[in-house]
Amino acid sequence: MTSAALEILGLGLGILGWVGVILACGLPMWQVSAFIDVNIVVAQTIWEGLWMNCVVQSTGQMQCKVYDSILALPPEVQAGRALTVIVALLGLVALMVTVVGAQCTNCIRPGKVKSRIVIAGGAIYILCGVLVLVPLCWFANIVISDFYDPTVPPSKKREMGAALYIGWAATALLLFGGCLICCCSCSQRDETSFPVKYSAPRRPTSNGEYDKKNYV
Repeated sequence: MTSAALEILGLGLGILGWVGVILACGLPMWQVSAFIDVNIVVAQTIWEGLWMNCVVQSTGQMQCKVYDSILALPPEVQAGRALTVIVALLGLVALMVTVVGAQCTNCIRPGKVKSRIVIAGGAIYILCGVLVLVPLCWFANIVISDFYDPTVPPSKKREMGAALYIGWAATALLLFGGCLICCCSCSQRDETSFPVKYSAPRRPTSNGEYDKKNYV
């Protein structure tokens, strides 16, 4: 029962991480304007994401524009789009695979095949965490490099947006949930892999005593 509960916990963490990746993918706040000028009064704030950029006025009005050309985008944006979409699809596959092989479901008869299916689902969650970590770190590296680059004008400097932090939190959930699913499944497999020993029934002899060979 303990391994089943931990398995359900890992599945829940994986689902939360998957939803977090989808949320980070859709948010336009991967890069935001950096306010480093002497004058702190600004008229607008710029948000840049994978699919659109937005301009937020000081009055609260916001205007967003979807990118017109895919090929004209920077390589980090193209890679971020591709990897986040792949992770979203793989997360759905991992969810279905894990549910099919989970201990709380009866889709497959309990045994080695069932535990291997759960391990495969956990491995897919771990793969999702690794894949989504690539564009997040890539964006963060570019933002930090441009921020400390003296040749970049202050108006072009950016800071890390909320989408990056949501993505990192989702990555942690995916990795931890996938590892938890794999560990619980491996421990369950080890517990059920011991051979079952049967003892021969003891039959009394003609004089009413048990034969000594039954004790061998």
